[in-house]
Amino acid sequence: MPDEHDHAHGHMVHRHRDVQGGEARAAVFGVSDGLVSNVALILGIAGASTDGSLVRLAGISGLLAGAVSMAAGEWVSVRAQNELVEREIEIERRSLEENPAAEKRELAAIYRQRGLKPETAEELAEEIMADPEVALDVHAREELGVDPDGAGRPFAVAAASFCAFAVGAILPLLPWFVTEGTGAVIASVILGLVGAAVVGGAIAVFTERSKVRTAVRQVVVAAGACTATYLIGSLLGISVA
Repeated sequence: MPDEHDHAHGHMVHRHRDVQGGEARAAVFGVSDGLVSNVALILGIAGASTDGSLVRLAGISGLLAGAVSMAAGEWVSVRAQNELVEREIEIERRSLEENPAAEKRELAAIYRQRGLKPETAEELAEEIMADPEVALDVHAREELGVDPDGAGRPFAVAAASFCAFAVGAILPLLPWFVTEGTGAVIASVILGLVGAAVVGGAIAVFTERSKVRTAVRQVVVAAGACTATYLIGSLLGISVA
Protein backbone atom coordinates (compact mmCIF):
# COMPACT_ATOMS: atom_id res chain seq x y z
CA MET A 1 0.00 0.00 0.00
CA PRO A 2 1.30 3.51 -0.71
CA ASP A 3 2.58 5.54 2.21
CA GLU A 4 0.67 8.72 2.99
CA HIS A 5 2.34 11.71 4.63
CA ASP A 6 0.17 14.64 5.69
CA HIS A 7 1.92 18.01 5.66
CA ALA A 8 0.87 20.72 8.06
CA HIS A 9 0.86 23.37 5.36
CA GLY A 10 -1.74 22.75 2.71
CA HIS A 11 -2.55 19.25 4.01
CA MET A 12 -0.89 17.73 0.97
CA VAL A 13 -0.79 13.95 0.69
CA HIS A 14 2.18 12.37 -1.06
CA ARG A 15 1.82 8.79 -2.21
CA HIS A 16 4.94 6.69 -2.59
CA ARG A 17 5.21 3.39 -4.42
CA ASP A 18 6.96 0.40 -2.91
CA VAL A 19 10.09 0.32 -5.04
CA GLN A 20 12.33 -1.81 -2.81
CA GLY A 21 10.62 -5.19 -3.03
CA GLY A 22 11.61 -5.83 -6.65
CA GLU A 23 8.59 -7.65 -8.13
CA ALA A 24 7.31 -4.68 -10.12
CA ARG A 25 10.78 -3.85 -11.41
CA ALA A 26 11.42 -7.47 -12.38
CA ALA A 27 8.07 -7.68 -14.19
CA VAL A 28 8.48 -4.49 -16.21
CA PHE A 29 12.06 -5.10 -17.21
CA GLY A 30 11.41 -8.80 -17.73
CA VAL A 31 8.77 -8.00 -20.35
CA SER A 32 11.11 -5.52 -21.99
CA ASP A 33 14.04 -7.95 -22.09
CA GLY A 34 11.89 -10.82 -23.33
CA LEU A 35 10.35 -8.71 -26.07
CA VAL A 36 13.55 -7.14 -27.39
CA SER A 37 15.74 -10.23 -27.13
CA ASN A 38 13.24 -12.62 -28.72
CA VAL A 39 12.10 -10.33 -31.52
CA ALA A 40 15.78 -9.81 -32.33
CA LEU A 41 16.40 -13.57 -32.25
CA ILE A 42 13.34 -14.35 -34.36
CA LEU A 43 14.21 -11.79 -37.01
CA GLY A 44 17.84 -12.85 -37.01
CA ILE A 45 16.81 -16.42 -37.78
CA ALA A 46 14.17 -15.25 -40.28
CA GLY A 47 16.82 -13.21 -42.07
CA ALA A 48 18.98 -16.29 -42.48
CA SER A 49 16.28 -18.87 -43.24
CA THR A 50 12.73 -18.95 -44.58
CA ASP A 51 11.96 -22.17 -42.68
CA GLY A 52 9.08 -21.31 -40.32
CA SER A 53 9.66 -24.38 -38.14
CA LEU A 54 13.25 -23.26 -37.52
CA VAL A 55 12.08 -19.79 -36.47
CA ARG A 56 9.48 -21.28 -34.11
CA LEU A 57 12.04 -23.61 -32.57
CA ALA A 58 14.52 -20.77 -32.09
CA GLY A 59 11.84 -18.50 -30.65
CA ILE A 60 10.58 -21.08 -28.15
CA SER A 61 14.14 -21.98 -27.17
CA GLY A 62 14.97 -18.31 -26.69
CA LEU A 63 11.86 -17.83 -24.59
CA LEU A 64 12.60 -20.73 -22.27
CA ALA A 65 16.32 -20.10 -21.98
CA GLY A 66 15.86 -16.39 -21.42
CA ALA A 67 13.05 -16.76 -18.88
CA VAL A 68 14.98 -19.33 -16.83
CA SER A 69 18.16 -17.26 -17.01
CA MET A 70 16.36 -14.08 -15.97
CA ALA A 71 14.61 -15.82 -13.09
CA ALA A 72 17.83 -17.40 -11.83
CA GLY A 73 19.69 -14.12 -12.12
CA GLU A 74 17.00 -12.21 -10.23
CA TRP A 75 16.87 -14.86 -7.48
CA VAL A 76 20.65 -14.75 -6.99
CA SER A 77 20.70 -10.94 -7.11
CA VAL A 78 17.91 -10.41 -4.58
CA ARG A 79 19.18 -13.17 -2.29
CA ALA A 80 22.70 -11.73 -2.32
CA GLN A 81 21.36 -8.24 -1.65
CA ASN A 82 19.31 -9.49 1.29
CA GLU A 83 22.30 -11.32 2.75
CA LEU A 84 24.45 -8.22 2.40
CA VAL A 85 21.85 -6.06 4.15
CA GLU A 86 21.40 -8.67 6.91
CA ARG A 87 25.16 -8.78 7.48
CA GLU A 88 25.45 -5.00 7.71
CA ILE A 89 22.48 -4.79 10.09
CA GLU A 90 24.00 -7.48 12.30
CA ILE A 91 27.28 -5.54 12.41
CA GLU A 92 25.32 -2.43 13.38
CA ARG A 93 23.43 -4.38 16.07
CA ARG A 94 26.72 -5.55 17.66
CA SER A 95 28.14 -2.04 17.50
CA LEU A 96 25.07 -0.64 19.28
CA GLU A 97 25.43 -3.25 22.01
CA GLU A 98 29.19 -2.89 22.45
CA ASN A 99 29.69 0.84 21.95
CA PRO A 100 26.41 2.73 22.35
CA ALA A 101 28.12 6.02 23.24
CA ALA A 102 30.01 6.13 19.95
CA GLU A 103 26.86 5.22 18.02
CA LYS A 104 24.96 7.99 19.80
CA ARG A 105 27.64 10.52 18.83
CA GLU A 106 27.54 9.25 15.27
CA LEU A 107 23.76 9.65 15.08
CA ALA A 108 23.88 13.12 16.59
CA ALA A 109 26.53 14.11 14.03
CA ILE A 110 24.26 12.93 11.21
CA TYR A 111 21.42 15.10 12.48
CA ARG A 112 23.75 18.10 12.88
CA GLN A 113 24.86 17.66 9.27
CA ARG A 114 21.19 17.79 8.28
CA GLY A 115 20.79 21.18 9.87
CA LEU A 116 19.55 20.46 13.39
CA LYS A 117 20.90 22.53 16.25
CA PRO A 118 23.57 20.66 18.27
CA GLU A 119 21.43 20.46 21.40
CA THR A 120 18.41 19.25 19.40
CA ALA A 121 20.54 16.63 17.62
CA GLU A 122 21.88 15.38 20.97
CA GLU A 123 18.40 15.15 22.49
CA LEU A 124 17.01 13.33 19.48
CA ALA A 125 19.91 10.88 19.38
CA GLU A 126 19.56 10.19 23.12
CA GLU A 127 15.83 9.54 22.79
CA ILE A 128 16.36 7.17 19.87
CA MET A 129 19.13 5.28 21.65
CA ALA A 130 16.85 4.64 24.63
CA ASP A 131 15.10 1.86 22.68
CA PRO A 132 17.53 -0.70 21.16
CA GLU A 133 15.13 -1.78 18.38
CA VAL A 134 14.29 1.78 17.41
CA ALA A 135 17.99 2.63 17.51
CA LEU A 136 18.83 -0.26 15.20
CA ASP A 137 16.06 0.70 12.79
CA VAL A 138 17.13 4.35 12.69
CA HIS A 139 20.84 3.55 12.33
CA ALA A 140 20.08 1.14 9.50
CA ARG A 141 18.15 3.81 7.65
CA GLU A 142 20.43 6.75 8.42
CA GLU A 143 23.83 5.06 8.13
CA LEU A 144 23.23 2.18 5.75
CA GLY A 145 20.38 3.70 3.74
CA VAL A 146 18.27 0.52 3.93
CA ASP A 147 14.84 -0.38 5.26
CA PRO A 148 15.27 -3.35 7.65
CA ASP A 149 11.71 -4.46 6.89
CA GLY A 150 11.93 -3.94 3.13
CA ALA A 151 13.87 -7.02 2.06
CA GLY A 152 13.07 -8.34 -1.39
CA ARG A 153 11.46 -11.76 -1.83
CA PRO A 154 13.77 -13.81 -4.06
CA PHE A 155 11.22 -16.38 -5.22
CA ALA A 156 8.53 -13.77 -5.88
CA VAL A 157 10.95 -11.64 -7.87
CA ALA A 158 12.22 -14.68 -9.80
CA ALA A 159 8.68 -15.79 -10.61
CA ALA A 160 7.70 -12.28 -11.74
CA SER A 161 10.78 -12.10 -13.94
CA PHE A 162 10.16 -15.55 -15.47
CA CYS A 163 6.51 -14.87 -16.29
CA ALA A 164 7.14 -11.35 -17.57
CA PHE A 165 10.02 -12.44 -19.81
CA ALA A 166 7.87 -15.25 -21.22
CA VAL A 167 5.02 -12.82 -21.96
CA GLY A 168 7.35 -10.43 -23.74
CA ALA A 169 9.11 -13.18 -25.64
CA ILE A 170 5.95 -14.93 -26.88
CA LEU A 171 4.50 -11.78 -28.43
CA PRO A 172 6.70 -11.56 -31.57
CA LEU A 173 6.56 -15.33 -31.94
CA LEU A 174 2.76 -15.53 -32.25
CA PRO A 175 2.57 -14.87 -36.04
CA TRP A 176 4.87 -17.81 -36.73
CA PHE A 177 2.30 -20.25 -35.34
CA VAL A 178 -0.16 -19.33 -38.09
CA THR A 179 2.03 -18.21 -40.99
CA GLU A 180 5.63 -17.72 -42.09
CA GLY A 181 7.78 -15.82 -44.56
CA THR A 182 7.52 -12.08 -45.16
CA GLY A 183 4.04 -11.82 -43.65
CA ALA A 184 5.24 -13.32 -40.37
CA VAL A 185 8.32 -11.09 -40.33
CA ILE A 186 6.20 -7.96 -40.77
CA ALA A 187 3.74 -9.11 -38.11
CA SER A 188 6.58 -9.83 -35.69
CA VAL A 189 8.03 -6.37 -36.26
CA ILE A 190 4.65 -4.70 -35.72
CA LEU A 191 3.92 -6.69 -32.57
CA GLY A 192 7.43 -6.05 -31.31
CA LEU A 193 7.20 -2.30 -31.81
CA VAL A 194 3.69 -2.06 -30.34
CA GLY A 195 4.80 -4.15 -27.38
CA ALA A 196 7.87 -1.94 -26.91
CA ALA A 197 5.66 1.16 -26.86
CA VAL A 198 3.37 -0.42 -24.25
CA VAL A 199 6.36 -1.40 -22.11
CA GLY A 200 7.68 2.14 -22.42
CA GLY A 201 4.34 3.45 -21.21
CA ALA A 202 4.43 1.06 -18.24
CA ILE A 203 7.94 2.16 -17.33
CA ALA A 204 6.82 5.79 -17.55
CA VAL A 205 3.98 5.10 -15.10
CA PHE A 206 6.43 3.66 -12.56
CA THR A 207 9.05 6.36 -13.02
CA GLU A 208 6.57 9.21 -13.56
CA ARG A 209 8.43 10.24 -16.72
CA SER A 210 6.98 11.34 -20.03
CA LYS A 211 4.97 8.46 -21.48
CA VAL A 212 5.59 9.54 -25.06
CA ARG A 213 9.32 10.00 -24.61
CA THR A 214 9.77 6.71 -22.76
CA ALA A 215 7.64 4.82 -25.29
CA VAL A 216 9.61 6.29 -28.19
CA ARG A 217 12.87 5.33 -26.49
CA GLN A 218 11.73 1.73 -26.10
CA VAL A 219 10.54 1.60 -29.71
CA VAL A 220 13.89 2.94 -30.96
CA VAL A 221 15.78 0.33 -28.94
CA ALA A 222 13.56 -2.47 -30.23
CA ALA A 223 13.75 -1.21 -33.82
CA GLY A 224 17.54 -0.99 -33.63
CA ALA A 225 17.81 -4.54 -32.31
CA CYS A 226 15.41 -5.82 -34.98
CA THR A 227 17.25 -4.10 -37.83
CA ALA A 228 20.71 -5.16 -36.69
CA THR A 229 19.86 -8.83 -36.15
CA TYR A 230 17.81 -9.11 -39.34
CA LEU A 231 20.69 -7.69 -41.40
CA ILE A 232 23.18 -9.98 -39.67
CA GLY A 233 20.89 -12.94 -40.24
CA SER A 234 20.52 -12.01 -43.92
CA LEU A 235 24.29 -11.80 -44.35
CA LEU A 236 24.73 -15.16 -42.63
CA GLY A 237 22.03 -16.65 -44.82
CA ILE A 238 23.80 -15.40 -47.95
CA SER A 239 27.17 -16.67 -46.79
CA VAL A 240 25.74 -20.11 -45.96
CA ALA A 241 23.99 -20.28 -49.29
